[in-house]
Amino acid sequence: MGNYTLGIIKPDAVRKNYTGKIIDRFLQGGFKIVAARLEHLSREQAEKFYAVHKERPFFNDLIEFMTSGPCMPFVAEHKNAVESYRKFIGATNPTEAAEGTIRRDFAESIQNNAVHGSDSDENAEKEIAFFFTVSQIHTI
Repeated sequence: MGNYTLGIIKPDAVRKNYTGKIIDRFLQGGFKIVAARLEHLSREQAEKFYAVHKERPFFNDLIEFMTSGPCMPFVAEHKNAVESYRKFIGATNPTEAAEGTIRRDFAESIQNNAVHGSDSDENAEKEIAFFFTVSQIHTI
């Protein structure tokens, strides 16, 4: 799976109509979008997806945020996809993100940080399978 990662354009960025701009930035950065859809997560879906954070103090706020409106999960293809994607989106805290990164340019805060990205190849595989079946991923 090393050449694929899951990204999610979060509700804050969708609400601000940044979806096209963010996708275009990925395309210009050499990523191929091989699956995508707009989806409004239910509380159950969000809790399942973010279960790893269940004991963290921010969990409930994260779930409220991720269910506050539609988001856009997508699969990106790129050499060393997870590492490349994480570098491209920047630090979780947008004030610490490098100039020209997605989070520096589109995020509001640590929580409302515009995009999600898988943090390992193993998690990318699990996260992709959470949102997409194999037949929904179309390599180009």
